[in-house]
Amino acid sequence: MDADLQITTSRPYRVRQHSDAQAFWRDQSLPFVESRRACQSWACYKPHHHPTFSIGAVDEGTSVFTGAASGPVLLSPGTLVFVPASRVHACNPAPDTAWSYQMLHLDATWLQTVRQEYVRAEAMEDEPVRIVTDPVIYARLCRLNTLLFGEADPIEKEVALIEFVEDYDSEQGLLIERPLVPANLAEQIQPALDYLCAWPTVTTTLDKLAALAGMSRYQVIRAFRVVTGMTPHAWQLNQRVNLAKEWIQSENSLADVAQHLGFADQAHFQRVFKAYAGVTPGRFRA
Repeated sequence: MDADLQITTSRPYRVRQHSDAQAFWRDQSLPFVESRRACQSWACYKPHHHPTFSIGAVDEGTSVFTGAASGPVLLSPGTLVFVPASRVHACNPAPDTAWSYQMLHLDATWLQTVRQEYVRAEAMEDEPVRIVTDPVIYARLCRLNTLLFGEADPIEKEVALIEFVEDYDSEQGLLIERPLVPANLAEQIQPALDYLCAWPTVTTTLDKLAALAGMSRYQVIRAFRVVTGMTPHAWQLNQRVNLAKEWIQSENSLADVAQHLGFADQAHFQRVFKAYAGVTPGRFRA
């Protein structure tokens, strides 16, 4: 059950959001990283993608990772998951259970810049999801997250973050490769994807997407599933939620954001946002 949201502001540029189940950390001086903690959460995510590189860790309970071609993967406490940007996935509690976890979201451009200081650029192309069970790495992530949520100076936090990324950016663990997609199919569907990216707030018909891809409506649905792991409608809703995460931290009202993103009303916006982000827009924004 959702609890009232409390806000703690320890410095003018830092906002921390707390509830019984969720806590977010953001810092305007470190805009390339965001952290989340969830305690005894029952919230479930639809398969989704986001523009950030994510590092998640299971603290308590059992989680189920979906996004592997071979099927779901069970994650036990102490397991970390490294998810590249734009990779469709979901991590949810095992059926009829709650779980506790923490999650870092790293700006993909910032991460690429850091990586170019110590690895070859081509090593970053089409990288797999990594599932790592190592108590040393898990403990290190916990210390990093504690530091981020604490009162340390921003430069100290940035140093710790860069060191963590560089120390554990490897091929260790279970590697889940991106599903193989026929090159011609990816190329054919690209005009439809480009259109959705260019016009995320416009409600688009299957007829329009099919015409852009030179396919039937059935074929374009199948092609989207193969190329993106989602239906066209789900992909567009997910894209809108990613935009909403940026916009709702501004001075715009949630109703204005919902209307601008093409949702039927604020209630519809809240349902979709929670399905893809695990919390309501108001809780995410505070």
